[in-house]
Amino acid sequence: MKEQLPIFNNHKAPLAERMRPQRLKDIVGQEHLLGPHKILGHALETDSIGNYIFWGPPGTGKTTLAHVIAQMTQRPFVTFSAAFNGIKEVKAVIEETKESLQSGGKSTILFVDEIHRFNKAQQDAFLQPLEQGIITLIGATTENPSFEVNTALLSRCTVCILNPLEDSHIAQIIDRCLSGHVSGFAEKAITLTSDARDLLINYANGDARIALTALDSAAQLAETQNGTISVETIKTVLSARNVAYDKNGEEHYNLISALHKSLRSSDVQAALYWLNRMIEGGADPLYLVRRLIRFASEDIGLADPQALVQAVAVQQAVHFLGYPECNVHLGQLVIYLATAPKSNSVYTAVLQAKRAVAETRNDPVPLHIRNSPTRLMREIGCGKGYQYDHESEDHFSGQRCFPENLEGSIFYRPGEYGFEREIKKRLDYWNSLRTKLQKK
Repeated sequence: MKEQLPIFNNHKAPLAERMRPQRLKDIVGQEHLLGPHKILGHALETDSIGNYIFWGPPGTGKTTLAHVIAQMTQRPFVTFSAAFNGIKEVKAVIEETKESLQSGGKSTILFVDEIHRFNKAQQDAFLQPLEQGIITLIGATTENPSFEVNTALLSRCTVCILNPLEDSHIAQIIDRCLSGHVSGFAEKAITLTSDARDLLINYANGDARIALTALDSAAQLAETQNGTISVETIKTVLSARNVAYDKNGEEHYNLISALHKSLRSSDVQAALYWLNRMIEGGADPLYLVRRLIRFASEDIGLADPQALVQAVAVQQAVHFLGYPECNVHLGQLVIYLATAPKSNSVYTAVLQAKRAVAETRNDPVPLHIRNSPTRLMREIGCGKGYQYDHESEDHFSGQRCFPENLEGSIFYRPGEYGFEREIKKRLDYWNSLRTKLQKK
């Protein structure tokens, strides 16, 4: 065991932690928040820090920014992760801060990472301390705070949206590590080829932590060779791309919205891209095909009746095959739906009929089209006067089927594209027969 101690004593923190900025000027990106006349830049200049919710994807600097704020304000700073700490521990810090304030101390900045993991009842614990100025709360979340943060708490905080870092920002961070920065590779003769640098930037997807973690592993591997990080070195340490997708979170709904709207816009290339973003992120294929089946009627409908047939057939293929084989069937369906003529006439008709049910009297079914299986029902007139259309001229009786209060209502109006042009011809034909009978 004694021989192993030096190894542990020489252990260094991961590169991402070593390179964490300690000063505001070292933070890369988020200029929309940190500029001299922007919300956080101004607050730091005037020492008027309030309560904030930092919302953004991983690796954009939420935790770093909170640490820098604490150092600049010289306030007590306590970090919690809602994934590992409970609300009981938060309350203990609040009580300690109360005692400190009574002794002339400063209020505490309480940084709660993944604040969305506290349920909304637990989040109530922050309300009174915020009101009393006992703590300044900075919460960080990757989830939409509109859905995940207590409304009362949200109203007392300013939401700051942190954007994914640009490729130029990631490049700046990588170059800082390699340029002799004391926390980077100052003591190592590490070089990074231009192609390897480009690959690393692309792989990071705007996440500084991903870039630095991969660079750290690549540097360790390069040390055992010639000190050069090549494209092959980067590929060796990289796993599959970390696709920006959360099956249960905000990005899930953003991506399915992008897919649906690309289909509606008949942009087959974009639709295929968004489909594969979800597939590569692990989206449930049955969820995807359910949404595509809905699209087939909501946005295409009778403009191309085959759209629904195709969608249901792909549902069977997805159920039978699963991933990865079913990805080609999903792609085939997306291409079909994107290129099909579009119509929301069926969807609109259903909504209008639903509205009529909700907003008008629900009058009885006209007697002549009621069911009449018993003698009593026939005696009171059920089925009396019903005309069997197949026995009428042109197989059309023209009999009234609406309640009187809705007679003449029109819910469905066919569009002008695809098969609905044929539907319109059919409707015009039946309406002409109806008009002819009414004139007799």
